[in-house]
Amino acid sequence: MSEARFLELGIELPIVPAPSANYVAWRRDGRLLVLAGQVCEWNGKVLYTGKVGRDIDLNTGQAAARICGLNLIAAIRQACGSLDRVRGCLRLGGFVNSDPEFDSVPAVINGASNLMMEIFGTAGAHARTAVGVATLPRRAAVEVDAIFVVED
Repeated sequence: MSEARFLELGIELPIVPAPSANYVAWRRDGRLLVLAGQVCEWNGKVLYTGKVGRDIDLNTGQAAARICGLNLIAAIRQACGSLDRVRGCLRLGGFVNSDPEFDSVPAVINGASNLMMEIFGTAGAHARTAVGVATLPRRAAVEVDAIFVVED
């Protein structure tokens, strides 16, 4: 059902970013699919850099988080071959390169959370962490990682 919903929405996916260090984009153990953190990169270019709350606003931060989510979904497709194999999103971990005074970090990560609900419906409901950090790779504004349950 997720693949049809995805196609119905007409959402484009980026190419899964190649890992930039000694790790893999995803790792599967049985029904658990653990996805490495994805920054707001689109086909090799980080689209949003700097600190949310200083260099970019909340809405732009949410757009950055959505792109992180799209990268995660591209990695799911790479790992499973089809989004139809997704049974649920267990957890999202969100990291926001934020100004120390910015207090809307959870609202930024809603950009990724809302995408999961949009594509997977109730199976997209997840536990979540949203943390403000001093910096992220390549000065990205947002990074999101995830754990999904998929068909064996």
